[in-house]
Amino acid sequence: MSVNSQTPRDPVMLLSFINTQLRDYYESFNELADALALDRKQTTEQLRSIGYEYDHATNQFI
Repeated sequence: MSVNSQTPRDPVMLLSFINTQLRDYYESFNELADALALDRKQTTEQLRSIGYEYDHATNQFI
């Protein structure tokens, strides 16, 4: 499993959740992953599967 039990499993819902968390609470994906105990690699691969990559400059998956 790529995310903890409190995060959506559907990639599109996961994208929305992650980007909202990044916008509202975290300064980086690494900070978010640490706080929510996410597997960075698997989460990134799940979002990549729908065409999104993390952009450090905007702090979101685009």
